[in-house]
Amino acid sequence: MCGISGEVRFDTQPVEVERLEKMNAALVLRGPDDGGIFSLGSRGFAHRRLKIMDLSLQSQQPMLDVYLGLGVVFNGALYNHRALRAELELMGYRFFSSGDTEVILKAYHAWGIDGVKRFDGMFAFALWERDSGKTILCRDRLGIKPLYFTHDARRLRFASTLPALLAAGDVDTHIDPRALNFYLNFHAVVPAPYTILSGIQKLPPASYAVLEPDGRLQTHSYWSLSFMQQDTASLTTFEAYQEALLEALRAAVRRRLVAAVDVGVLLSGGVDSSLLVGLMAEAGVERLKTYSVGFETVNGLKGDEFTYSDLVARHFDTDHHKISVSSEALLSALPDAITAMSEPMVSHDCIGFYLLSQAVSRTCRAVQSGQGADEVFGGYHWYRAMASSAPFESYRKAFFDRDYNEYQKTVSAEYGVNDIAGQFVQQHFDAIQTPCGIDKALHLDTTVMLVDDPVKRVDNMTMAWGLEARVPYLDHHLVEFAAQIPADFKVSGEGKMILKEAARSVIPAAVIDRPKGYFPVPALTYLRGHVLTYVQDALTNAAAQKRGLFQRAYLNRLLSAPEEHITPLRGSKLWQLGLLELWLQSMNI
Repeated sequence: MCGISGEVRFDTQPVEVERLEKMNAALVLRGPDDGGIFSLGSRGFAHRRLKIMDLSLQSQQPMLDVYLGLGVVFNGALYNHRALRAELELMGYRFFSSGDTEVILKAYHAWGIDGVKRFDGMFAFALWERDSGKTILCRDRLGIKPLYFTHDARRLRFASTLPALLAAGDVDTHIDPRALNFYLNFHAVVPAPYTILSGIQKLPPASYAVLEPDGRLQTHSYWSLSFMQQDTASLTTFEAYQEALLEALRAAVRRRLVAAVDVGVLLSGGVDSSLLVGLMAEAGVERLKTYSVGFETVNGLKGDEFTYSDLVARHFDTDHHKISVSSEALLSALPDAITAMSEPMVSHDCIGFYLLSQAVSRTCRAVQSGQGADEVFGGYHWYRAMASSAPFESYRKAFFDRDYNEYQKTVSAEYGVNDIAGQFVQQHFDAIQTPCGIDKALHLDTTVMLVDDPVKRVDNMTMAWGLEARVPYLDHHLVEFAAQIPADFKVSGEGKMILKEAARSVIPAAVIDRPKGYFPVPALTYLRGHVLTYVQDALTNAAAQKRGLFQRAYLNRLLSAPEEHITPLRGSKLWQLGLLELWLQSMNI
């Protein structure tokens, strides 16, 4: 796991190496072990390295293969790199390293860009052809690894994080009205290619972009998720699907044990992470390291699930670590956690992941995480309502933080664009080839919401401490299989029924039959005391007033009674506004 960046010029000027150095310096936390820069003429590439797959110097990046005329900078992990290496060796390729980076070079030479379809893993990379002058940017199927870029008539720059691009300078930092509409309505989800800043885009998941030497850029999709049942005709019963699911998950977990370092687990105490612990123990991992975090109770909202994480840790005799975070400690860590965000992320568990990752990184370099299970297997309460004749309206009512009328009262007139977020979701629902409203919602959440909310949070907060997070529930083979499971098998009961039933043969029933938890951070739902003052100061200081994003009357209404303005998903509307302003100020925008 690493940080990558680069600059490609098409205005006859050489690469500005000092700006490349600034981007690379901004990525040190993602790759604390080593770094390097390669620059020649109009192209330059930089890399920060976190050693996980190959600990030797042979896997240093930027990696060049002079014989093939190719180079690459790569962030991520290819779990099947050994099998691909063996196949390529039979074709006559010879390797000088034992990691996964070199496999990308040989695979591209052997199979072209279609070679990416053979990759099992999470990845974002930039690959360049020496002789043609082409540069390829590519991102994994579920967008687990990020890739941001700026593109104008002079050059293209890219980086693993948005702040790294800001460090290079010459970025249009005006607020994009479309992205602001997404952020305030679609639960802070800003889908690719948008970011909150007009001058910075992100490469969509499951896509690659070809940059020609003259600056032309074309983006192509190489994978899509289908919910039309086609490959599971032999499975006719719930029990058959359940057994097949457990086998697919076992394979996903085993794949993510491939590493030159120990792999632990972020254990929340819920079904998803507990099942990972059970399957890793089943796979033979001895004295598995597990980690949990909890917060203070506020207004009756409990801030930890230690009862269940402790139960699982005892059951599997793990080397368990847990941290308890006071409201004071939370407040002191908030500025650093916000600075670690590539984009403003309102969800409470950002701070949880940030503080947990800090603790984990002291004793572990790679972990498996349960992110994605709710979106892939129908764990959220709103999915059942999607079976109605109006799934879009049901989804909007359950998931959107405010309707368009309230949005117009929230932002200043210049940002009152059309209902971009509502139109986007409606169009997505209309385009999905399935008559099932539940599957339409699952498709949207798996391919869009998941990418630009939970997955982004995990990447940003873990990599802020040089910790690699692996997400078995987003194994693309598993995701493709889950899409073929009948919707009722997933969303029945309180959700994730088939996953819970599959888990019964692996983990204690008490974890499965418990009430669903949401990893709350109560102090960020019910803003009080120092946290409220912190947010209020950010929204009323000189920088915020000069920016003028929000209408004063609406802001005053929230500030006067913050606990009365809660979103359908139990978030604070005031925190959402405050977090955006805090993030912009932390980026010096």
